[in-house]
Amino acid sequence: MPDKVNVCLTVDTVFRKKSVSLWHIIVNMKKILLLVLSVFQFVSCTQTTRSAQTKEKMVNIPVFSADSAYKFCKKQVDFGPRVPNTLAHDDCAVYLSEKLKAFGAEVVNQKADLTAFDGTVLKSDNIIGSFNPKAETRILLFSHWDSRPWADQDSKPENRKKPVMAANDGASGVGVLLEMARLMGKNLPNVGVDIIFFDSEDYGQPENAQGESSEDSWCLGTQYWAHHPHVPGYTARFGILLDMVGAPQATFFKEQMSENFAGNVVDKVWSQAKSLGFGQYFSDQKGGAITDDHIYVNQILGIPSIDIIQYDPKTTSGFGSYWHTTHDTMDNVDKNTLQAVGTTLMSVVYNEK
Repeated sequence: MPDKVNVCLTVDTVFRKKSVSLWHIIVNMKKILLLVLSVFQFVSCTQTTRSAQTKEKMVNIPVFSADSAYKFCKKQVDFGPRVPNTLAHDDCAVYLSEKLKAFGAEVVNQKADLTAFDGTVLKSDNIIGSFNPKAETRILLFSHWDSRPWADQDSKPENRKKPVMAANDGASGVGVLLEMARLMGKNLPNVGVDIIFFDSEDYGQPENAQGESSEDSWCLGTQYWAHHPHVPGYTARFGILLDMVGAPQATFFKEQMSENFAGNVVDKVWSQAKSLGFGQYFSDQKGGAITDDHIYVNQILGIPSIDIIQYDPKTTSGFGSYWHTTHDTMDNVDKNTLQAVGTTLMSVVYNEK
């Protein structure tokens, strides 16, 4: 009997021990389940937060159309050389102003009589289109729209007194900005944007002209605006100049005055271009220092501004072989280059807050 009792006690003890163990297991399972649910909720919340952050970072950038930009370039060229004091110049000014208005911009025509190096009074018209005009944070985009009055770099002497058609050197930058304006009119960016078409940029003193040479004979419209901005006290977060941005397989080196005045803006634009797959256009190599519209925006108004400008190491000028010649026609404007520049700038502008 004792053995049986012992056996019974042992069995009962074992059973009770098993019962206790089972209870612990159930409790532990509940704890584990709660832990799993907590982890799941945490992960879910984290993923939701990350998803929200991702959605917040995602920017709706309108798709740039190179076909449209090309048409805007051609329309300018169809007027003929846009030399100040000519009918083609006046007609093109009306076209540019009306286009900006049609795209929803608040437009200002800043007219001024500017005196050229040779004493000629140029009836000039800076054409300014503003989007989100009340926004305090602003981006400045600009290009010159006039044509060089003389093809002084032409290989044929008989052509050197003829005006330049200025398809790449002028019309290409304006074409890109007109397409950007068209898109902004349909889908405004978060910041204010001012697009300026500067006049009388290319009436600078020729190399063979008599008298003392002056680099300030160039960019007359820009100099005037910088001293008399369309809005008193005007400023912008940064500015970007487009000059000769349409050539086939163009390369845009990092212009040195741009890096000196606004290296961070150069980095912003170039890195954006690379991320979009346009690294073959936007080279990391350093270019020369160029007197261009951005110089006066930097020096007079203190707005950090850069110049996106073609650099061709194969020519003595550093520009295309057709630069300031009668050959600067639509043959020197390529849709792929317009696409690279326009898409990059759209991404830069629409990612600003």
